[in-house]
Amino acid sequence: MTTSTPTRGQVERTLAQRIQALYRDQLGHQPSKVICQLCDQNVVVIMENSITQPEQLLAQTGHQELAQEVRSDLDDAIQQQLKALIEETLSVSVIEVLADTTLETSRSGFIAILTEPPAVRTPTADSNKVRRGTSSDRSHTPKSA
Repeated sequence: MTTSTPTRGQVERTLAQRIQALYRDQLGHQPSKVICQLCDQNVVVIMENSITQPEQLLAQTGHQELAQEVRSDLDDAIQQQLKALIEETLSVSVIEVLADTTLETSRSGFIAILTEPPAVRTPTADSNKVRRGTSSDRSHTPKSA
């Protein structure tokens, strides 16, 4: 009997797509690129072009501090939904989410710290093996959404 456990790459792509949809649905702005990488008990996410139009307008008109405050408030407001989305997708609890955004480059990033590595299938000739992520899995290069 084959297992339905997804591979690391499948999990990373699914998570990236779901995060992109969350930002589109909640903020009315879809980041152009979302990259997710599982690393032991962490999920690292980088979003390109994540700054909304109002934040861009504030920053361009000399209100950098207000734009940064708005972004910080948006990150705080969406954090619980983001945490729930990660937990649902990975079937692992999230201990904490650390987030930051740089207005100058329009990039956002966050790290979700998990209670344990998520179960992923190792894509090999015997591809039904399931294991928890380890440090040796870091060589995987995720594909963007």
